[in-house]
Amino acid sequence: MGSLVGKRALVTAGGQGIGKAIAGGLLKAGCDVAVHYYSDEQGAREVVALAESLGRRARGFQADLTVEESAARTVGEAVDFLGGLDVLVNNAGGLVARRVLGQVDVSFWQKVIDVNMTSMLLVTRAAVPHLARNAGAAIINVSSLAGRKGGHPGSLVYSTAKGAVLTFTRGLANELGPRGIRVNAVAPGLILGTNFHNTHTSKESAEETIRGIPLARAGDVDDIARPVVFLASEYDGFISGATLDINGGVYCA
Repeated sequence: MGSLVGKRALVTAGGQGIGKAIAGGLLKAGCDVAVHYYSDEQGAREVVALAESLGRRARGFQADLTVEESAARTVGEAVDFLGGLDVLVNNAGGLVARRVLGQVDVSFWQKVIDVNMTSMLLVTRAAVPHLARNAGAAIINVSSLAGRKGGHPGSLVYSTAKGAVLTFTRGLANELGPRGIRVNAVAPGLILGTNFHNTHTSKESAEETIRGIPLARAGDVDDIARPVVFLASEYDGFISGATLDINGGVYCA
């Protein structure tokens, strides 16, 4: 596994939950990190404080990544701060709300697609010219077990979007491979202690899900951060277009 010391990373939605853990993991591995956040400025500040304690550099960047101009500006400002870009982690996304099919109107559909897919498209498109300047650059997209299995009732649109993230990953790996950029995805299962599950998953639902996990526990944010750091560090590796399922054995591809 290659060394991340001196590499430069942008993590979207890096001020909380999985994104914050990924930003921290990259810092500890030697990266300087640009942390995008939408609303959690305090979390971004904590990442910056961690960077300072490690002798690394980090800065927070607030933006709505579903807006084309904001996404492009954020990537540009991050690259200016970092002096280049080696790693992009597309972590921004969310369920928005639980709605079954009959409750899904076009406005809700578009919002969920924008939060999970349009933001990824806009950020990645802006970042690729910078990533292509560096040998061994990497993109890691955060999907979900819901994108594999369809999710619980009420997560139809979210599951559809997260499934699209997996297809986007495979297609982009084919497109960017000749430019030396590896593209992979991670698909987390039940990761407790995040704003996502604190908001959308009841204690009873979590307990029921855990009973079906072969490892007999939920995951935590570090269970996702470690594999993302690994995928980022494989500069001369042969892993591209892959999805790493991180769910305790619930889903085996």
